[in-house]
Amino acid sequence: MASRIPDQARMHVILSEPEIAGNTGAIGRTCVALGAKLWLVRPLGFQMTDRHIKRAGLDYWPHLDFEVVDHLDEVATVLGRDRLWSFSTKAEAVYTSASFSVGDGLVFGPESRGLSVAWLSERPDRSVRIPIRPEARSLNLSTSVAIGLAEAVRRSGGRAFGQVQAPRLEGTGPIPSHPVEADG
Repeated sequence: MASRIPDQARMHVILSEPEIAGNTGAIGRTCVALGAKLWLVRPLGFQMTDRHIKRAGLDYWPHLDFEVVDHLDEVATVLGRDRLWSFSTKAEAVYTSASFSVGDGLVFGPESRGLSVAWLSERPDRSVRIPIRPEARSLNLSTSVAIGLAEAVRRSGGRAFGQVQAPRLEGTGPIPSHPVEADG
């Protein structure tokens, strides 16, 4: 059974029109591990009973707190549009520059096309990207969610785990924007 942590005491991952069951299962597992609620926005490119969702989510799926809604605006109404960070390869700002707070939602679009220009243009100040090399079109959705959610939890000092006493996280300072050379 999924834990019922209050929405304002944890992070949220919102998948708008996810297409691949295996990605959604892996993202569900990440949400359980990092204490986030998963929102799935219809239409879904798979059935919730799909064996690939369960295989990728393993035995974590019963612990996942998730909700399926019909429109992205429903999530915006519950959490507040100003609490949503949209991840897109089209965004100018890098995700490490975002001022994530506990209770924020990280919004990701469909694997094949990403979030709509209309959605992104509503709040360009809340749109971020994960830097990648020009040879790559994009990262896998589950990888992008893991990177974004881990950074949001790190920036919150671990408070986004929704626990009374959060685990101690090392290195909660800003990530340098330039390469760091190893000692030695």
